[in-house]
Amino acid sequence: MNVKEVSSDAGCLILHVDMDAFYASVSLLEYPHLADKPVIVGGGWRSVVLSATYPARAAGVRSGIPVAQAKRLCPQASIIPPDYEQYSRVSETVMAVFREVTDHVEPVSMEEAFLDVRAARRQWGSPTRIGQWIRDTIADELNLPCSVGGAGTKVVAKMASRAAKPDGILMVPPTEVVSFLHPLPVKSLWGVGPATESDLHRLGLHTVADIAHLPHSTLARAMGNGVADYLKSLAWGADHDAVKPVKSERSTGASQTFDYDIDDPELCRRQLLHLSERTAGRMRRSNMLGRTVVLTVRFADFTTITRSRTLATPTNSTREVHAAAQAALAALGLQRARVRLLGVRVEGLSAGSETLVQHRLDEPKHGWADAERAMDRAASRFGEGAVRPASLVGPDALPGRHPAAL
Repeated sequence: MNVKEVSSDAGCLILHVDMDAFYASVSLLEYPHLADKPVIVGGGWRSVVLSATYPARAAGVRSGIPVAQAKRLCPQASIIPPDYEQYSRVSETVMAVFREVTDHVEPVSMEEAFLDVRAARRQWGSPTRIGQWIRDTIADELNLPCSVGGAGTKVVAKMASRAAKPDGILMVPPTEVVSFLHPLPVKSLWGVGPATESDLHRLGLHTVADIAHLPHSTLARAMGNGVADYLKSLAWGADHDAVKPVKSERSTGASQTFDYDIDDPELCRRQLLHLSERTAGRMRRSNMLGRTVVLTVRFADFTTITRSRTLATPTNSTREVHAAAQAALAALGLQRARVRLLGVRVEGLSAGSETLVQHRLDEPKHGWADAERAMDRAASRFGEGAVRPASLVGPDALPGRHPAAL
């Protein structure tokens, strides 16, 4: 982990979270023996590079170049095919983690988003604590690294996350924006590509400070008024663009890769309960309901299968989500199969306020829903895991985990 904190995170109300080498990192979940080795993700010899691991990037491999060129730059690199369906599933889980913290999430792509955390500080703490919780949760649930930048503006937050890579966190408060920006090369500015960088170099501008201190009229004559205005604003960290929330995703879920392969049905059942609890808890906090529960099982040989169950009535109940996931697992008849990963996902989400739910005539006035809401309130006050099902309590509840309870 690479934590690069400045003296304070005061005023860092906007976070930019960026997954590190997203497509390559997700692909490596299927090829763990290639971890820390040069890997290129691409569709074939005549295709272009979708992503590359950091060892491959160190050899000059970049996304968008032909795979043939990438192999010449890094002959020892392994080439693996992209899995867009898997990327989409992982992206949805990542965005769901962001929305646990705040509804003010603006996705930029499948792998990055801005978060306005000003309203989340009372419950979650400082921007640094929020950023670290996001990183820890994504690493825990998905075994993936991400970098977080925090600042008072979107543009500086994005540049901070880039400076924190790989697998780091950097907060740049308003008082330190200039000292952070000005030593950086001009290509660090958001939107400055190779062509603009070349133009700036021809003007003798190599650092952000060079742009900041060049007379506006000189820059405008060379680059045009619009570009000059934009570059000048960025060079001083000025950005009035607010985080623009995007409507919530249509699915959410959680997965867990075990510290070691397991073949104990009881441990699998407990893990499904834990994942169902996390998934349904997110749905309740977002007031979302869903009808389709999807189970993912990855075996020791990395074969992965999914099974789904559609419920008669939309729900966000841990008990009902777990029952569906458990039924899907039981139907597989795995016996003592060695399992590497389990995942639970709920699809077809809709807002609770807009979804008609037909309650059963014999349903008690107070039941599991009330108990789960009480657990949610306890979790929001005392932290996740403060109250949980009895089978998840104790050091042997889950492999590699040590849950606690009050």
